[in-house]
Amino acid sequence: QVRVVESGGGLVLAGGSLRLSCAASGNIFTLDPMGWYRQAPGKQRELVAKITTGGSTDYADSVKGRFTISRDGAKNTVYLQMNSLKPEDTAVYYCNIWDLGRIYWGQGTQVTVSS
Repeated sequence: QVRVVESGGGLVLAGGSLRLSCAASGNIFTLDPMGWYRQAPGKQRELVAKITTGGSTDYADSVKGRFTISRDGAKNTVYLQMNSLKPEDTAVYYCNIWDLGRIYWGQGTQVTVSS
């Protein structure tokens, strides 16, 4: 079993920045890939960004050039640096981890961007 704990959400003005962190612990094998999804009220959960153990990344078009995903293998942690935040980035952000073919989700962290 893998435990996933997120941190770093909050309230920020448009144009501001936030950094989300997600730490995995427990019976870990591959953690591949690690990523972030988000869900705004009334909308489906969508991929924001993901990163493989090899460092390959994938971003939603809406966040390209503004968000950066990274990972620290020694700490089993994935980060999401969010810059130039917009009100439409407001959502609950969920950490998503695949490990040996099983998927694990964090509890979610609220990000609110005010205009």
